[in-house]
Amino acid sequence: MTEIERRHDEVEPVRGDGSTELGELIGRLTADDGMDGETRGRLLRRLAGLLGRSARKVGAAGIGRGRWLGDLLVEAAPHIPIRDLETLQAHHHGLMGEELADRLVKVAGNATTAIGAAGGALAAVEFAAPPLLLSAPAQLAAEALVVAAIEVKLIAELHEVYGVRVQGGGTARGTAFVTSWARQRGINPLEAGSLTSAFGTAAKSALRKRMLRTLGRSMSTMGPFLTGAAAGAALNRSATKGLALKVRNDLRGSAGVIPPLPGDHQRRLG
Repeated sequence: MTEIERRHDEVEPVRGDGSTELGELIGRLTADDGMDGETRGRLLRRLAGLLGRSARKVGAAGIGRGRWLGDLLVEAAPHIPIRDLETLQAHHHGLMGEELADRLVKVAGNATTAIGAAGGALAAVEFAAPPLLLSAPAQLAAEALVVAAIEVKLIAELHEVYGVRVQGGGTARGTAFVTSWARQRGINPLEAGSLTSAFGTAAKSALRKRMLRTLGRSMSTMGPFLTGAAAGAALNRSATKGLALKVRNDLRGSAGVIPPLPGDHQRRLG
């Protein structure tokens, strides 16, 4: 590792001068409250502004290594609003089991689609205005971070649906669900090391790689006009659905439920 790479790896995420607001912004952008496009775009721009200050310190190489975004996601995780099973059922008109899980996946897919569209629209404006192109990395980072947070929220709430409870405080649970997201696997409470409040080397590596893939999806928004918005929306929806499928299959096994055949939602949790 070169000296420059080592310094990039040692850069800390935004702290003290915006970390609380950053977490709150991400929390608002992941909330299931039917947010309108104008508000979503305004919050994304504010988040990009906060990230921009940190991104200038990290530099392109630091962002490209994945640690910066991974650290930001871990820091934001306790701010992500996670609902328990009772709240989820009340919010979704009494749905249970697979039907409730289906609904959560649809809502999360709609949310990441909306973020992809909003991020793509903003990136399209920057693409058309060369003086603003330098702000594009912060915009891409904001989109990737929010998409990751929405998917972490989805994973956490799917655990509630399938009765796989993760105990602990906000930080410990946040770390567990971020690890689950990075590995694209459900949490098995009986598996040694599946619940931990600290990242090991393997978990850190998985998180970096996953954040870089998510950032890569966001880079598809860097097209002229609204082509980026369409691409970002489609990629986000597809990736969110694919992630949910993997995690749900794991959680069915952990909960002692036989995985249903594709399209079969008649089974219920035992």
